[in-house]
Amino acid sequence: MEKKSEIHFSYPPNLHELDLATLVSMYRERGIPKKARPGEYFACALSKKLIKEGKWWFGQYYSQQSWDQLLSKSCEGYPLTEVEMNVMGMALSSGDEPPKRDFVEQQCGAVPKLAYMIVNDLKEFGFLSVDDQDRLMITPRGEKALQGIARRIYDKKFSPDMLRVNQSETSTPTIERAKKKDSEQASLF
Repeated sequence: MEKKSEIHFSYPPNLHELDLATLVSMYRERGIPKKARPGEYFACALSKKLIKEGKWWFGQYYSQQSWDQLLSKSCEGYPLTEVEMNVMGMALSSGDEPPKRDFVEQQCGAVPKLAYMIVNDLKEFGFLSVDDQDRLMITPRGEKALQGIARRIYDKKFSPDMLRVNQSETSTPTIERAKKKDSEQASLF
């Protein structure tokens, strides 16, 4: 499915390079206002204008106006990305059986450590609920937030076609065996 807008939050593609402590720290500090040192400025990642104070997002800074522009409808101030859309979308479109948390974390498009934190935050924010069997269910608030981020990215109401798990071809990796050269050495196996 073709994306209609790139004006939304997104995680850096190389988060897998970070150790757990750094990743947790960066995740927890997202959205915190930071002031530039005296005589210095930040550049707003969206407007490209110089700013003295900006909200921090994984090494980028946003003016309050740009930050508000990136927030999607019904997100209630929570910065949603495609990853959160995938998590809530899998919970919504799972049919009769809610998906297991570990499956959603593996298929949402984020490194497992980040996916774990995202699911916890979506639950704490009231967008998801988790039952005693570790299955994820979307709440009415979560459905509204899901529709908001789906419209922001695809300019359409949410459909399962938008999910990463439904867009990519899943293939089972195979290991190619090296061909043996004829040798006089006896096989030990």
